Amino acid sequence: MRILGLATLFASACAFTTNVPSVGERVHNVAASGSAHRNRRATIVMDGKANAIRDRISSVKNTKKITMAMKLVAAAKVRRAQDAVLATRPFSETLQSVFGGLIQRLDGEAIDLPLLTQREVKKVTLAVITGDRGLCGGYNAYMIRKAEARFKELQDQGVDVDMVCIGKKGIQYFQRRKYPIRKTFETGQNPDSKQALAISEELLNTFLSGESDAIELLYTKFVSLIASTPAVRTLVPFAASDVTQYHDEVFQLTSDHGDFSVERKELDAAEPQEFPNDMIFEQDPLQIVNAILPLYVNGQILRTLQESVASELAARMQSMQAASDNAGELAKKLNLEYNRARQAAVTQEILEIVSGAQALSG
Repeated sequence: MRILGLATLFASACAFTTNVPSVGERVHNVAASGSAHRNRRATIVMDGKANAIRDRISSVKNTKKITMAMKLVAAAKVRRAQDAVLATRPFSETLQSVFGGLIQRLDGEAIDLPLLTQREVKKVTLAVITGDRGLCGGYNAYMIRKAEARFKELQDQGVDVDMVCIGKKGIQYFQRRKYPIRKTFETGQNPDSKQALAISEELLNTFLSGESDAIELLYTKFVSLIASTPAVRTLVPFAASDVTQYHDEVFQLTSDHGDFSVERKELDAAEPQEFPNDMIFEQDPLQIVNAILPLYVNGQILRTLQESVASELAARMQSMQAASDNAGELAKKLNLEYNRARQAAVTQEILEIVSGAQALSG
């Protein structure tokens, strides 16, 4: 047993002294070994808690990068939405001007047109505009609650109600709860006139066929980057003054030192176009007005779609900014906790070394 113990001790000593040269042997590559010693970093062995915190810090930082990227993407899309609004503005002004001039040319003549005729309301169709995607704060939830409240209000008044849902989030919500849905459309991120035409044709056919006595449009009114308001307006029927006296407003996204802001500008109603008294119309002015009204409805739907998409993108910008801020705060707290855990691990190792030394000396 004594021989076996000496052999084990000798083997252990050899294991620790394999790199030590023997007496008289020349030492080679001293500079390389010194450089390796200088570049060697101390390895601190930590417990599982510290490693888990370190992994979570890395995950939170990656999440922050994603949310910041999503915010910048939403900002770029807001700019594209404002450009689309400005591009449709000349057509809206011309339409409003021609309509106002035709109304003046009729000079108080009784206008008997289906879209301008008020009738007893027994059934109302609600056109509800929501978003196709989430991660935009309470944008979709506010609009859905507004639609539910209006639906219940009309039913309490004894009015029959059905819905036209525009946007995947609204479609999923109302279909799951068995609401009467006449037609569904997707909103998309870049509404165009073709999409607005399909929606306006469905709504106008519903009204003109007598299936519904009024069409109400529920959309989100763009106020600023941090605020938007669910709004309700009667799309049809409407009065001629609604067209001639309609005031529009445009918005422009600006940035100052990395901070985004919106500048709003209210535009006056277009001046009525003057038609000479001796001008002869090939068609009766009343028929021309009747042909212009669907274009006006189409333009209003396109405008509300663009405003709703801008509101959704602004809500997504704020939501992603809040998520990025929260991720930054969480990373700071986790770094603090990680440093404390690492310090505790180092302190524990020092205590163990000191205790071992004292035990050997004692």
